Amino acid sequence: MNRVTPQMLDPVEIEPVESTAVPSLERRRLRTYMLLLLADAALFNLSFALAALLWEGFFAEPRAMIAAQALLPIYFTIALYNGNYGVQALSDWLFAARKAVVALLVAAALINFLAFYTKTNDDFSRVVVTIGLAFSALALVTLRRLVAMLVERRWGGQVINHLVIDDGGKSFPLAGAQVVSAARLGLDPASHDPYMLDRLGKLLRNQDRVVISCPRERRQDWAFVLKSAGIYGEIVHEPAHNLGAVGVHHYEELDRTTLVVAIGPLGLRSRIIKRLFDLAVAGTALLVLSPLLLAVALLIKLEDGGPVLFVQRRLGRGNQFFDMFKFRSMQPEKLDPQGAQSTARDDDRVTRIGAFIRRTSIDELPQLINVLMGDMSIVGPRPHALGSRANDKYFWEVDRQYWQRHSLKPGLTGLAQVRGHRGATEEEKDLTERLQSDLEYIAGWSVLRDIGIVLRTVMVLRHDNAY
Repeated sequence: MNRVTPQMLDPVEIEPVESTAVPSLERRRLRTYMLLLLADAALFNLSFALAALLWEGFFAEPRAMIAAQALLPIYFTIALYNGNYGVQALSDWLFAARKAVVALLVAAALINFLAFYTKTNDDFSRVVVTIGLAFSALALVTLRRLVAMLVERRWGGQVINHLVIDDGGKSFPLAGAQVVSAARLGLDPASHDPYMLDRLGKLLRNQDRVVISCPRERRQDWAFVLKSAGIYGEIVHEPAHNLGAVGVHHYEELDRTTLVVAIGPLGLRSRIIKRLFDLAVAGTALLVLSPLLLAVALLIKLEDGGPVLFVQRRLGRGNQFFDMFKFRSMQPEKLDPQGAQSTARDDDRVTRIGAFIRRTSIDELPQLINVLMGDMSIVGPRPHALGSRANDKYFWEVDRQYWQRHSLKPGLTGLAQVRGHRGATEEEKDLTERLQSDLEYIAGWSVLRDIGIVLRTVMVLRHDNAY
């Protein structure tokens, strides 16, 4: 293991990696999915409105529109799960059309089944519903064709970002992929240098699929790094049991086989749900707590005239650095940007207002801004400073799995915190207990669990270890 010295943790200027300038196709895809959902809903309603006009002589006749509204949520539920709003659907319009029509037919069958048992079939015109379904199917298929044409024209047909990292393995000239040299960029999967991991994290950002070609002896290290980055990653050919492979992918055009060793902890739907939850909670909290935030900011300023916020570099998702905001609770001349010294009980660095806001966790509230910016989540593993130690060891020296806790965005609160694992890390077990909770949270994420953790956090805002 490469030992990281304290000097390596000093802030240094690192030349940015040019190959990180990759457009976020995921954001484009998400926008396209949302527009597609809205367009589908509009076409659905328009189809049934036209069907009513054609048969009943009234545009948007109420019974026809009720039928459309009953069908829509069921259609969307099925379509979201059958790949109708997936990556393949953006480039393969026949696949997308087939999935859309299947979702429509299943939704119609379920509604008809429900109407039969509730004896409400007679409330709707069978002809209008049939015509509305036919118009909807035609509109959905046409829209899928238009979307595929627009993707081809605007994105050049590219709907995912491929990255190949050449670390001295077999050549892997994948068409349309960005190929970089690990040696040229100074990437070492066995290193524990946070700055190297930050560069690697920036390189992997916005990549949908990463393939590593490397010698046999480095494959296990790369597998670990890809899992820690929380992305979809493959390694060219290696026995599955050594790397913890979760699948096999064969590239026929290259006659190469890769093992899928990482898929990221959350799928697309889960990431969307978690992000919407974050935005809703953070936005509401900032509005409701704004008088408190302003009052605390004023008290901090009046006490010693120093800055209101303390900005500290922390480790975030994919082991990338980000600037985390807190209310300043220490004297300006005694701030610890690297977090090398844990705060102790009755610490003389802490100001009077600082002691209060630390005991009540109010000092953490500015991180709601980090959540809105997308650097953090409401719930997740707490972010640590680079110099944090347990028993005079850096956290990653205590347990290498430490890096895997960064496969999700860090959180304002987390499972470890509501279990009481807070405060200074004087012994190694103080870290391992938190790490175990963090990895458990990542493996078993659900939005209901996030809600439960938020509610439990309210009960432990004031804690004996918060000082």
